[in-house]
Order: sequence, then structure tokens, then C-alpha cells
Amino acid sequence: MVAELKGATSRGFERSVATPITVAYGDGIGPEIMSASLSVLRAAGAKLEIETIDIGEKMYLSGHSSGIAPDAWESLRRTRVFYKAPITTPQGGGFKSLNVTVRKTLGLFANVRPCSTNAPFVATRHPNMNVVIVRENEEDLYAGIEHRQTDDVYQCLKIVSRPGTEKIIRYAFEYARFHGRQKVSCFTKDNIMKLTDGLFHTVFDEVAQEYPEIKSEHYIVDIGAAKLADSPEVFDVIVMPNLYGDILSDVAAQIAGSVGLAPSANIGDGFAMFEAIHGSAPRRAAQDIANPSGLLLAGVMMLTHIGQHHVAELVHNAWLKTIEDGIHTYDIYNEHTSSQRVGTSAFAQSVISRIGERPSILPPVAYESDIRPMTIPTINRRRPAHKELVGVDVFVHSTLEIDDLAHRLKAGENARSELTMISNRGLKVWPNGHPETFCTDHWRCRFMARQSEKFDKQTILAILLSLNDAGIDFIKTEHLYTFDGEPGFSMGQGQ
Repeated sequence: MVAELKGATSRGFERSVATPITVAYGDGIGPEIMSASLSVLRAAGAKLEIETIDIGEKMYLSGHSSGIAPDAWESLRRTRVFYKAPITTPQGGGFKSLNVTVRKTLGLFANVRPCSTNAPFVATRHPNMNVVIVRENEEDLYAGIEHRQTDDVYQCLKIVSRPGTEKIIRYAFEYARFHGRQKVSCFTKDNIMKLTDGLFHTVFDEVAQEYPEIKSEHYIVDIGAAKLADSPEVFDVIVMPNLYGDILSDVAAQIAGSVGLAPSANIGDGFAMFEAIHGSAPRRAAQDIANPSGLLLAGVMMLTHIGQHHVAELVHNAWLKTIEDGIHTYDIYNEHTSSQRVGTSAFAQSVISRIGERPSILPPVAYESDIRPMTIPTINRRRPAHKELVGVDVFVHSTLEIDDLAHRLKAGENARSELTMISNRGLKVWPNGHPETFCTDHWRCRFMARQSEKFDKQTILAILLSLNDAGIDFIKTEHLYTFDGEPGFSMGQGQ
């Protein structure tokens, strides 16, 4: 069920030739922290053949709506490794997320964010925290499928697939196994989103059975988030859908000490992107004060990915020694634990001067070079279910009172179908609704097959033609199917 990462270097030896990588200096503080990070990597002996591309604000303003020019993709296809500084997205509509574009285009399905403390040298209330957030990177609400449907209502579709879910959950268990971690936790909201988050939870339970040596547990995301903020030391690896993972990885990084210290890896089948998790902070740009640590540690993750483990170990231990010696940038400077407040370039030089040293209080790191590459998951497609059309939800824009609307909708009934339910914002309001319920102008109107009648797409067309003749403004339909006899649709709150 797993396969070696294509393009990864064997861990049995260090590379003797330079590895091609694509570098983007980004916007805001990006150029400063990238220059600082690369200076440390080079000083430690990293063998890198760098191709530089422009991304971000400059590209957006020159007419590239996703912030990246077409020729930049050629560099990424050649190197398959992207070391990226943060960017600025211009204000206003029409600009797509560059990160989402790159992640989805290159199939970077796994976002990996280690969040560990460096107490007592970086202030934290949780000195024993060592958590890795594994976040699904391509689906969920980040599919970006949004519509305005009525005067009142906007919609964002939450897309969760079984293959995408299985890949990220298998990756989380493989990561735990590879790194000697003991437990994988899963956060969802499947008590409310029973189909989408329910699928994520179901697949988690299925995959967990294949890793009996690793503990597994599930939390509803709200109590899981509260527990993460209060007692992060009880967690090890946490796997989550895209939105929850995005939010909670920032929370985890901040309570570990600072978002500015947190690195991120985006892993796919043959491509990888490494970056800090923070933004471009344009207000701090060109002042030589930004902390390069998040991007530098992302560089350490990159070095292990391309097989330069010895250099990764040198850089990481030199960074730990610098932090231990109290050489801190403004964001983590504390008069009680810091010895010197420095800027971006001075911090980088402090790390460089400690290459070859190891921390004496903080645990030093060791990146083994004699074990096989980490594997990434492959999945087996399940057999197609028996799929049967049993009804249709017709979404309607109307300002009519509910009883008047129901009367008009009855025009859509025919020998095969009947109107069974009307809901507003997910709550059933007809039949037997309550007069106190606040309603908008957006209605879900459910037509189901009459008993013993066959429901097909011709039935749906007949319903829509009748509604059109009755002056009903239908704006969207969703076909209702059963899969192996199980409903593939929510029943609606209040039913």
C-alpha cells in the first residue's frame, strides 16, 4: 500500500553532486529571510544547483492571476523541489492563492508541520510539546468552488474524496512509523458533517487497523482543538482535513513558541515544496529584523528530503545552539532568557559561526543516512458501488412565504415524484415547520420518487420544466443517489 517517493535520494549515502532546486525569494520579508537561509545552508556545505523564479505580487500585478508565470512551471518540473519564501497577494478580487495552485497542480497532497518547543530559551507554557500536524492539502473547502446564488446566500462546496482522504491518512501513519512516533490522532466534525467529515473519520479507522503498533484516536475538532491548546504534550501526530489543519497548525506553532519558528513541507508523489508557515509581513520588510528561522528549518526539511542528511544535521544543531545561546530576533527576544537581540543577517551569521557545534541543554538532532527513504502511500480503488437515482434537491431563489412557496412548488410533482421537504439553511421548514424560524431567500426543495416508482433524469427534467412554467426561479440541482442502498445525501436538520 505504499511506494517510495519518486525523485527522493537514497538515504544510504550523501549526494556528491549538486541537487537542482527551484528557489523563489517572494515578497515582503521574503528576500531577506531567503538570502539569510541560503547563506546558512551554503556555509554548512549544502550542494545545491539553484534555479530562481519570480512569484507573488510582481506576477499578480503583471497579469498572472495565480501569481506564477507559465515558464516557472518548467523550472519546477525540472527540479521537482521548490524552496519558497512567503509572498504578498494584492488586495481585491480576481487573485488566486499561489500556494493552493502549486499544491494542487503538483499533487502536493500532504502538508507536514512540526511544532516543537525550545524551552526554556523560547517562551512557552508547554515545554514538553512535540507535535506534528499532517494536513490534507488539496481538498475540503480549499477546493475553492464558490457561488453567489441569491441576494442573501453565498455557497462554498466542501469536497472530500475517499482517495484523497486515504492518501493523507496513510501518509500520517507512515510518517509516524518512519519517525518512531507512537500515536496518530484524527480531528473531524463528523457529528455535524456526517458524510464529508464522516468519510474522513471512517477511513481513519479503517487505515489505523493496518498499523496495530501505533495508537490511534479520534476527536471532534472543537474539543480536540481545546485539548491541543491546553495540553499539547498528549499529542504526537495529528491528521486533519485541510481547513482544520491550516488553522490548528498555526495555533500549535504559536503555543510552541512562535509562528516565526515553524517550517512546513508539502509532499507529493515526486514533487515537494518547503516554506515557512508565516506570511510575507510587508510592514517588516527591508528592515533586517525578520526571523529567518521558519524558512531555515524548512530548508533543513528540504535537505533531508534530497538526501543531504549530514548538512541538515549541521544546520539544525547550529540553529539549536544559537537559540540556546540566547541569540534571538525581536519576535522571540526576552530579557530573561535572551542574551542578544539581533537582526536577520546577524542571526544567520550567528548560526553559521556555530556550524559543527551541538546544543548542550536542548536535545541535539541526528538525521540518519543509512535507512531507506520514507515511503508515501498508494491506494487501491474500491469497486464501484451500485448507484441508484432516487430524487433531486432543487435549490430555489424566492421571497415567498413558505406556504405560498410550497403551493407553487407542487407544480413540480408528477406521477413519479412528489415534494417531500423544503429546508432553509439546512433546517427543514416544511412540512410542519415552526413560525419562529428565520429564513433567507434560499430554499432547498426535495422531490423524491413516489413509492414503487422509478426515478430517472427524465423525471428531473419534467420537474424543472414544470417549475419553470410555474415561475419558480431554480438556481441549482443536486441529484440524490443511494450507493449500495445507503443514502448518499444528508436528510436535513429537523427531520
